[in-house]
Amino acid sequence: MGMREALAKKVAWISVISNLILTLGKIIIGSYGNSEAVFADGIHSAADVFASVIVLLVIKISDKPADKEHPYGHGKAEVIVSEIIGFLLLLVAIYVAYEGISGLFHTVESPSFLAMWVALFSFITKIILYRSSLRVANQNNSKAIEAIAFDHKADIVASIAAAIGVLLSIIGERLDIPFLLYGDRVASIFVAYLIFKIAKEMLTEAFDILLERNIKTETIEEYVAIIKQSPDVKRIDRIRAREHGHYVLVDLRIAIDHDKTIKQGHDLAKSIKKNLIDKNDNIREVLIHLNPYFSEDK
Repeated sequence: MGMREALAKKVAWISVISNLILTLGKIIIGSYGNSEAVFADGIHSAADVFASVIVLLVIKISDKPADKEHPYGHGKAEVIVSEIIGFLLLLVAIYVAYEGISGLFHTVESPSFLAMWVALFSFITKIILYRSSLRVANQNNSKAIEAIAFDHKADIVASIAAAIGVLLSIIGERLDIPFLLYGDRVASIFVAYLIFKIAKEMLTEAFDILLERNIKTETIEEYVAIIKQSPDVKRIDRIRAREHGHYVLVDLRIAIDHDKTIKQGHDLAKSIKKNLIDKNDNIREVLIHLNPYFSEDK
C-alpha cells in the first residue's frame, strides 16, 4: 500500500469513527432533548459516515496505475465519489430545510441544555478533523480526502449554529419571549443552507473535472514559464491541462526549428516533460506535439 493510499484510509477511518459517535450522540440527544437543529446536525453526520465509507472503498481504485482499459489512469474515481457525496448532502439539505420550515408552523418547546453541549462538543471536534483532513488532502492532492474535509467544514458552522439556536430557545422560555422559542427551528434551516452551500461547491468542482474544464489560468502560466526556459522552444502554439482526479494531464504543442532532427525533437520533448513533472508533482502525463518553425514565422 502506497503512502498516499495509507494516509487516505487513515483519514477516512478517523472520519468514520468520529462521525459515527457524533451521529449517535446528536440524533439521540436531539430527539431526547427536543432539538430539531441538533437532530438535523446528526442526520448530516450520518451522511458523513456514509461518505467516509465510500472513500474507503474507492481510494484503492483511484491509485491504480493506467492499464489497457483505462490508459489515463483511475483518478476520476475520486471525483465520482466527490460527486456522490455532493448529491447526498443536497438531499440532506432538502430534508433538513423541510423539517425546519414545517416546524415554524407548529407549537414548539424549549430544547434541553444537554443538546447545546452536544452541539458545542461537535463544533470543537469538527474543527480538529477539518484542519487535519484538509492538510492531508492538500499534501496528497486528494479529491476524496478533500471531500471529507468539506464535510467537516459544513459541520463546523452547522454545529455552532445548532448550539446558538438551542440557547436562544432556552432563553425564550426562561424570559417568556415566544419568538425566541423558534430559534432552534431557525437554526436547523440555517444548517440546511450551509449543507446546501457545501454540496453546491462539491458538485460544481466535480462536474468541471468530469467535463475536463481547463485548469486555472495561473497554473497554466506557471507551466508556460517552465516551458520557455528551454531556448529551443520558438513558440508555444497551444497548451491545455485537465484534472483527472488527484493528478493532472497536460497537452502541449510547441514549435521548434524546422531543421531539427527527430532525435533532437524527441530529446527536447523529453526534457520539457521532465521539467514540468519535477516542478509539479501532481502532473502525471505530458503529451507534446512538435510543429516546424521557420524564420519567416516571426
